[in-house]
Amino acid sequence: MIDLSSDTATRPTAAMRRFMAEAPVGDEQIREDPTVNALQEQVAALTGKQAALFLPSGTMCNAIAFAVHCRRGDAVILDQFAHPVIAEAGGPAVLANVLLRPVAAVRGRFTAAQIRPLLDPGGTHSSRTSLISVENTTNMGGGAVWDLERLAELRDLADEHEVALHMDGARLMNAVVASGQPATAFASHVDTVWIDLSKGLGAPVGAVLAGAAAFIDEARRFKHLFGGAMRQAGIIAAAGTYALEHHVDRLSEDHANAKLLEAGLAAIPGIELVNGPVETNILFFDVGSLGITAAELNERLMAHGVRMSGRGQGSVVRAVTHLDVSRNDCERAVSAVQAVIA
Repeated sequence: MIDLSSDTATRPTAAMRRFMAEAPVGDEQIREDPTVNALQEQVAALTGKQAALFLPSGTMCNAIAFAVHCRRGDAVILDQFAHPVIAEAGGPAVLANVLLRPVAAVRGRFTAAQIRPLLDPGGTHSSRTSLISVENTTNMGGGAVWDLERLAELRDLADEHEVALHMDGARLMNAVVASGQPATAFASHVDTVWIDLSKGLGAPVGAVLAGAAAFIDEARRFKHLFGGAMRQAGIIAAAGTYALEHHVDRLSEDHANAKLLEAGLAAIPGIELVNGPVETNILFFDVGSLGITAAELNERLMAHGVRMSGRGQGSVVRAVTHLDVSRNDCERAVSAVQAVIA
């Protein structure tokens, strides 16, 4: 099966599995797992932050960041299609007790001018804005990369209003490879940032949240509160270490394959590309003019050994390239779409 449904479909390589099996371990919950500690130090250095915390998922990273940065009833400004809005099962409301104030942004990248009117110091009848959250790269925005100038403008606005700035960096390393800018360049504009290990980097599980030492100390308490504390977690943390050492530069291959896929799909009559052009490893296309839904297209593609993603009666399909998808796989996927439509 050529699985283009998500870069979460990656499986650990044989070399990664060996590295995991040989990792020294200890009790992570009491900070005695040497492999977990090493990974946290590695990500703190990578992002230029004082400290970092290994967590089971990126969703927990966002939940904890919101909980630490905000008081109950505070508001968080973010894109209308950001992960906490569409894919975290109401977690911000339930776990962090915050109000989300979504913004309609082009490809998920809003401007300081757009959100300035939404900033509220709070009062008897209004919710205090305590956090701005950006997603880099943007998922529903088609893998778009935030430019540093726009982040700098948001930083200045946040400082002006004493609001924290958080980065959902699930695919931050894709942004790094695509832009040629180091992770520290992006992270320098935000108070907190996290990196997902289980997407294009190819680890089977985990994410790492980074920020100031005091923030991470408080985040560790919420990790336990939310049930994220682990024991001999070095076995899975080792996958993250291996991924950061061996799978970052190769993300450029995923980006090239996504562009190849984009070009092939663009040549098929009736298909309309959405949120393009491709910048990293995510692309969207619309099959509505063909009189079928995304779910129907995907069901037919499965018979050709190809999986993409699309839900319900919508007509927009998402395809994501990753470690387990080759150039030849992308060419075969285009042929499968052609066959299904024919």
